[in-house]
Amino acid sequence: MTDPLPVDDRPADSTAPPVALAESTRYRKLNGLWSLWLGIAASLTVFVSAYVIFGWGNVWGTFVPLETEYFYFVLALLLPLAFIIYPLRKAQVKQVPWYDALLALITFLITGYFALKGNEILEIGWEYDAPVHARYLAFILWALVLEACRRAGGNAIFVICMITSIYPIFGAYAPGFLEGEGISAQVTAGFHMFGTESMLGIPLTAFANLVLGFLVFGVALQHTGGGAFFLNLAFSLLGRRRGGPAKVAIFASGLMGSMSGSVITNVLTTGVMTIPAMKKVGFRPTYAAGVEACASTGGVLMPPVMGATAFVMATFLEIPYATIVIAAAFPSFLYYLGLFLQIDAYAAREGLKGLPAAELPHIGQVLREGWYFVFVFALLIVMLLYMQRESQAPYYATVLLLAINQFSKKHRWNLEKLIGFIKGVGILFAELAALLAGVGLIIGALTLTGKVGTLTYELVRLAGDSVIALLVMGAITSFILGIGMTVTAAYLFLAVTLAPALVQGGLDPLAVHLFMMYWGMISFITPPVAIGAFAAASVAKSSPIKTGFEAMRLGSIIYFVPFFFVLNPALIGRGPLPEVLLVLSTTIVGIVLISGGLQGYLYGIGSIRNSVIGLAGRTLLVVGGIVLAMPGNSEVVGYSHLQINTTAAIIVLLGFAVSWLGRRTGNN
Repeated sequence: MTDPLPVDDRPADSTAPPVALAESTRYRKLNGLWSLWLGIAASLTVFVSAYVIFGWGNVWGTFVPLETEYFYFVLALLLPLAFIIYPLRKAQVKQVPWYDALLALITFLITGYFALKGNEILEIGWEYDAPVHARYLAFILWALVLEACRRAGGNAIFVICMITSIYPIFGAYAPGFLEGEGISAQVTAGFHMFGTESMLGIPLTAFANLVLGFLVFGVALQHTGGGAFFLNLAFSLLGRRRGGPAKVAIFASGLMGSMSGSVITNVLTTGVMTIPAMKKVGFRPTYAAGVEACASTGGVLMPPVMGATAFVMATFLEIPYATIVIAAAFPSFLYYLGLFLQIDAYAAREGLKGLPAAELPHIGQVLREGWYFVFVFALLIVMLLYMQRESQAPYYATVLLLAINQFSKKHRWNLEKLIGFIKGVGILFAELAALLAGVGLIIGALTLTGKVGTLTYELVRLAGDSVIALLVMGAITSFILGIGMTVTAAYLFLAVTLAPALVQGGLDPLAVHLFMMYWGMISFITPPVAIGAFAAASVAKSSPIKTGFEAMRLGSIIYFVPFFFVLNPALIGRGPLPEVLLVLSTTIVGIVLISGGLQGYLYGIGSIRNSVIGLAGRTLLVVGGIVLAMPGNSEVVGYSHLQINTTAAIIVLLGFAVSWLGRRTGNN
């Protein structure tokens, strides 16, 4: 049986990179020499990364680079691409002007020179005693990094990186607790460009040692038809169920979002199929768009890949990536459970059916055509969690995927598809390299001035030693930063400034860092910004603001869960097994109640009418669910499990009674 669904197979059959689907006007349409430069830079980066990660220098008896030499070489290949790919003005998307070509060349020459001098930079200590010509080059590269960061990430992140990076120079004039000893511009530039705690620090370390391989795997998955496979698999498994297309969106968008790491790209690739299908079976356009926005946002928070932020987190915390994957699996499951239950409740209340079986692909054919995607995924997870070879796993998975793909008649690559894959990889590489090099300057400036400890002290003092107040401050700050910065950039800024204060307050470090990552994502579904919801609204042809509020309600669990797991890390699997099971079970029951209350349908009661009594019952169910989902922690929360669960039981029982009365009143 041929798949009757008009699946968007564009990532597998087009030379356009997946990210270009979201914001094509951001990127120049490169051809000729510029396209060749992009392809060579991307290919060399992959080769050099594999050369270092697999230790081929030792195996072959050839050159073994120092870590700083490797980082400079990666920057030499990728940083110039920011000036070639991203135009200064939107009107320049069709050609590369001479000044951008010059900036790219200068960037390549400076970073390439530093790569050649990497050993000397360490031995002589150019960080504080560089030759005169190197000092001038450091200032030039500093400016180039900031401009590359601006083009890749926008003006908001540029302003933050620029002001913070020059802060050491003007620290003596800063107000209040930010005042410090002024550090010369020469020392500041040397620390930024030659030290291992600024441009070459944690962000770039994570990128070069971990992220590169997963970016390659994610693009390979999309260019070999992985998006079509997971979408068809979801339709074949869930399409006929109650509210089936919405449940398909959860499954497909969750998987693809984890690979791509981009909410907008995810919305515009899977959403073009799931949103029309949802509307077809009776979902309101705003509701359909809200479901897709929430599903795509959650994908970036879902293991095993989780975009780039999780890899940076592993490097920052100096823990195995597998530890983060296991911890993140718990809140990710709870988020998608809440979304699934709300969709099911809404579909039950509105009487929405699934799609006819004749319009759906057959599970057998889907698996026959794409079984190797499941196999490759299994290999990746085994290597990540069991073998704990985080840096090598994506390369093995990619090679296996591409090898098997060439036996597929439908998705076999020709030269054109190979070139499209390389271009897609190059654009992702360039964007993240520019962003992370710029964000590294923030960490470098705070490290150089020693203000991290001061900020921690002031935040604790401002919160009055209240952990809850610190968490609320952190949530608000993460949300605001998430509006104007990438999730990775916002996370890194808070990991340096706010995380130490929360950890000092007695909270689990991993839970704290996951908390900031989650709240950095919330802006994608929260008005007035809600760019994930707005992108979905453009597909659904619905009101962007109404879609944003719908997404906010559907994704409501994401606002609560981070507070719950940071207050009791048993909710991310960190603690004794009985404690983990107790907290997880009460949270699941709480989410069932919250979902039912929000959507007006509860299992065992049925539809709850919108009468005054019905709304009162729904409110009690939501409040009781939140209390029940809140983990007990006598030291931090101030209440034990028994106290919290007893209180929740009273509220929930009252909510059941009022809701039942509301249902019966509505039926009469």
